[in-house]
Amino acid sequence: MSTAITLHTLTGAAIAPHLEAIAALRIAVFRDWPYLYDGDVDYEREYLRAYADCPRSVVVLAVDGERAVGASTGLPLAEDDAAFQAPFHARGIDPARVFYCGESVLLPAYRGRGIGHAFFDAREAHARALGGFDWTAFAAVDRDPDDPRRPPAYRGNEAFWVKRGYVRQPGMTMHLHWNEVGTGEIAHALTFWLRPLEQVA
Repeated sequence: MSTAITLHTLTGAAIAPHLEAIAALRIAVFRDWPYLYDGDVDYEREYLRAYADCPRSVVVLAVDGERAVGASTGLPLAEDDAAFQAPFHARGIDPARVFYCGESVLLPAYRGRGIGHAFFDAREAHARALGGFDWTAFAAVDRDPDDPRRPPAYRGNEAFWVKRGYVRQPGMTMHLHWNEVGTGEIAHALTFWLRPLEQVA
């Protein structure tokens, strides 16, 4: 990772002063393929408030000087919305044993420096420190590989996630609504990826 970037691991109420910066990053990064999210500041405040209100949550903030250039979130799945928990109940996995890695957003100029790995390292370490989790998980939007909106040079993160030990779980899918650029609010399918959370002796 570049020495020019510093990472700050924040938990619970310490996240609150950074909500606006995290919201701005989410709106900027998720506007691109594959999410095509037409960001809403009011929704972002409400969504991110859950992290500030949860004492066991974590945000890893990547900072260049005094500017936030990336952020990565996580919290116990049992403290997230029911829509996130439902696919685990259906699969017979207790949500209380799962730590959910919400999202990692990083401005394009800062990619390829190892920050993505650092984001996962920090969240997985936080889950181990909390204790009581058997799994870490995240969800990624499902897109048709032949979708004409897919940029020709786009490279997905699937190989990176597999290298981290995550496995896509067909059938463990939820549906979330958001405003899509040029379309308006529609439902999107997101499928979960899981990794056993090994404990460090």
